[in-house]
This record gives sequence, C-alpha cells and structure tokens, in this order.
Amino acid sequence: MAAEGEHTMFLHGGQAEYMIAGLGNPEKKYEGTRHNTGFEALDYLAQAFGIRVAQSKWNALYGLGEAAGHKVVLLKPLTYMNLSGEAVGAACRFYKIPPQHVIVLFDDVSLAPGRIRIRTEGSAGGHNGLKSIIAHIGQEFPRVKIGVGQKPTPEYDLAAWVLGRLGPEERAAQRARFDDVCEACRLIMEDKAKEAMNRYNG
Repeated sequence: MAAEGEHTMFLHGGQAEYMIAGLGNPEKKYEGTRHNTGFEALDYLAQAFGIRVAQSKWNALYGLGEAAGHKVVLLKPLTYMNLSGEAVGAACRFYKIPPQHVIVLFDDVSLAPGRIRIRTEGSAGGHNGLKSIIAHIGQEFPRVKIGVGQKPTPEYDLAAWVLGRLGPEERAAQRARFDDVCEACRLIMEDKAKEAMNRYNG
C-alpha cells in the first residue's frame, strides 16, 4: 500500500507513474458477464497488489498504491463500457500519466477463455470500450486482452454474446490466467513489454 505521504500526494494530483484500467459495466445485472472481465481482472490485481479500489472520482472507482516498484492508480470506469475513455482520460490528466503508461484490461471475443494476449498499441478492433479510450488518449497504450470466446455462429448478436456469461469450465479456465495477467502488468511496468508478449502471446 502507498505510504500516507504518497497517498496525500496522489489526492492532490501529484505524479503517478502508471494506471491500470479494467473495463466493464457498473450495474449488478452485468456482474459475471463476458464484458465485465476487465473489472474482474482488476479486482484480482487489486488484491494481489494490496490496493483497495474504493475511492470515487471522474465517474470511476479507483485505488492508489505501489506495484512493481512504481506508483500506480487502479481504475474501474463507471461510465458504462462505451464511454470508458471519459474516466480514463480524466484520470490520466489529473495524475499526468502518459498513454504509454496506461494498461487496459478487457474482454476479447477473438480469444478462447484461458488465453490472453498483450499489445503495446493498436486499433480498437471493434471493442467499444477501447474505441472510447482511443478517442481520449490515442492508440499508444498497452493492453491485456482476456479471452471470452467467439460467438457460436456469425449471425449471433455480439451484444447478447458479450452480455452473456461463461460456462463453469470456461470461467475456471479464464480465471486461472489472472495470475498471468498480473505478471504481464508487472512486466509492462518494468519496461519489459516484449518479454510479456513473448511469454504470454503464444
């Protein structure tokens, strides 16, 4: 956890080095859906890093502390997925965090549950949460994609798919990778993004 002096510095808009944002939708009815995978991964990181994500600002929940030797902000936008960039952009400006130090955790329908993929930049790839973030801070931010599986048929409605829930075996496979998500974030903060990609993108 951050020391008291560091916490005070954070509250007054001081320099933070990294932000990790997990994407999802805030209402209880969305808990456990594929689209809330980013929220669940961030909760896992918060526990691993010993950071409590319970303060409220910028229409988001956030927590402050240290991880991998860096001052870090953990953020859960409460804007609903399609407006995630509003909260991420506001927090970035407040803490003076460059886009290259913003790590975004989110669901990916092109990956099977139990798979993750790290990228250091790129397009939204059809993900509305990423599209919103790109509109606010640009494309040059690292992201950790967490597999939620492809639609069963091309005709299946994408919104219905991502707002549905994984089966028990798929969910277990997905959550078994949260340790790796955590380690990938550590590596990115240690300026070892290429190592993270080599390790986890296979």
